[in-house]
Amino acid sequence: MNPGVAIVILNYNGRHYLEKFLPNVLSHSEGYEIWVADNASSDNSLQWLRDHYPAIKTFSISENKGYAGGYNEALKHINSQYYILLNSDIEVTTGWIEPVVSFMESDPNIAACQPKILAYDFRTHFEYAGAAGGYMDYLGYPFCRGRIFDTREEDLGQYDDERDVFWATGACLFVKSEAFHKAGGFDERFFAHMEEIDLCWRLLNMGYRITYSGKSTVYHVGGGTLHKSNPKKTFLNYRNNLIMLFKNLPKGRRWKTVIFRLILDGISSARFMTTGAWPDVLAILKAHFAFYAMIPSLLKGQKRTHYRAPLYYRSIVWEYFVLGKHDFTQLTKPELPTTPK
Repeated sequence: MNPGVAIVILNYNGRHYLEKFLPNVLSHSEGYEIWVADNASSDNSLQWLRDHYPAIKTFSISENKGYAGGYNEALKHINSQYYILLNSDIEVTTGWIEPVVSFMESDPNIAACQPKILAYDFRTHFEYAGAAGGYMDYLGYPFCRGRIFDTREEDLGQYDDERDVFWATGACLFVKSEAFHKAGGFDERFFAHMEEIDLCWRLLNMGYRITYSGKSTVYHVGGGTLHKSNPKKTFLNYRNNLIMLFKNLPKGRRWKTVIFRLILDGISSARFMTTGAWPDVLAILKAHFAFYAMIPSLLKGQKRTHYRAPLYYRSIVWEYFVLGKHDFTQLTKPELPTTPK
């Protein structure tokens, strides 16, 4: 008997994506429950759904709570063994669900998994958001098999395996509902961006496995809600990265890492200055001050956890920008330690 699986699409003013990609999801997900949770859209998304796809279940959220709060609110009301959190700008493929769920069923300690994520507009190459599974270096810089910073690898079948990773992308996240709720769901202070990395880090610290399955493939447009050039996205990425590090690092490494990041983010700001991207420079400054203002509440809400999650103990910034290692297989230790010890 197949376990219960609910596909949950969080929508915010994404009617154009629903019109484009929802028929594809329906045609390749027959027999599975599909929900669209709406984050207080103003583009008539819900009415369009009710008019054209009355069989699809909908859930209305009274205000835009971002990715984190929107999914938390919706998933309280959806009863299923597995959730598939699916971005509205994703094209799925034949048989995209079964290999991932089958892999997760093989071990009760697997909490989350992602499929292979390829670019919708450059279909031979990996997409930025997740690629073939996510990792993070000891300074908090995320990267992926198949994508390091702005370099995307061509998909030549090199990552058609199934394996443990540090984080699985929120663009197409398979997660066991029991583990999701046991971890407390997403941290709503993130609003959007990196909340899935924070969740995966917490799940790893709880002793769960985070995984990737190259036996399933989807195509992602990316930047559907916030384009990567938007200063608000810059703000969220820098602020949330600091929040995530402060929350999850061992107490003895927390402040040292934050100070290192202050220096590196200053260098990053200087790079933006050279291109005249002053709104991004301002966004980084605002991100740091917003993080510093949150420190008292972060300390107050801190829960003592046994540190288990493995990081990549090299600087991905150094290896990429100084040593010129733009391919995952070129990294000093490409087979990263991923099993909790």
